[in-house]
Amino acid sequence: MDINYELYKVFYHVAVTLSFSEASKQLFISQSAVSQSIKVLEKKLNQPLFIRSTKRVQLTPEGEILLKHIEPAMNLIRKGENQLLEAHTLNGGQLRIGASDTICRYYLVTYLNQFHKAFPNIHIKVTNHTSIECAKALENGQCDFIIANYPNSALTGGLCTRIINEFYDVFVASRQAFDLEGKTLTLNQLLDYPIMMLDRKSTTSEFLHQIFQKNRLDLVPEIELSSNDLLIDLARIGLGIAFVPDFCIPANDKDLFILELSETLPRRQMVVAYNESLPVSQAAKHFMDML
Repeated sequence: MDINYELYKVFYHVAVTLSFSEASKQLFISQSAVSQSIKVLEKKLNQPLFIRSTKRVQLTPEGEILLKHIEPAMNLIRKGENQLLEAHTLNGGQLRIGASDTICRYYLVTYLNQFHKAFPNIHIKVTNHTSIECAKALENGQCDFIIANYPNSALTGGLCTRIINEFYDVFVASRQAFDLEGKTLTLNQLLDYPIMMLDRKSTTSEFLHQIFQKNRLDLVPEIELSSNDLLIDLARIGLGIAFVPDFCIPANDKDLFILELSETLPRRQMVVAYNESLPVSQAAKHFMDML
């Protein structure tokens, strides 16, 4: 099917903004030209792509399917343009990194500081998602590479991964709220207490639920959140026992203690992942080498 790239480009901007007027501003063309391009594309595909009303614009199911294919293509084109402009140097261009809030705060900031000081002309864009969502963003071409926790169900065989760090997950509690310091608990005994953990969209949640399932135990958390820092804050005021990576706990913390378990939990890894089938910029190579 012979369809002009410009039609797909217009479709992409309308689909992302859900606004014909905003798309016209981004493309520097008139709103009527945007509308006409969408009509031409819909006619060529013989499918309605948008539901138009006076108040808002929505994608049709067919439009959503098309966007899933167009978005990675647009991101690849942008990436290629940036790499050509960069001309294989470290004097400019863009570096796109995906990582969770926890990894950004406790691991990535130091490297971002080093890299920015060494190469101030490179624009760094950091996208915050869960490790699972980061893997999906990498597949869609939204990131040059990601730093994610592993095991990770979303890291497929087409992605190249390299271990850069290892850590343990621990249960932490308030000394004032829980008289458990120095005592050894089984996983079964732990279920008698309010457990706080990351929500189901996280690799940490996948990891802990699998451990309990292997021991034929049903884990029902009292609280599920999207932030390890907030879990630690809630543990500090005695609201429950939080399950967090060990590197999030301050050394010699006066309020919190790490519970001792009879079962040894497996270590997890932190990995850098990228798509080995796509060219990697000099900036991305250099940053990953730093890790």
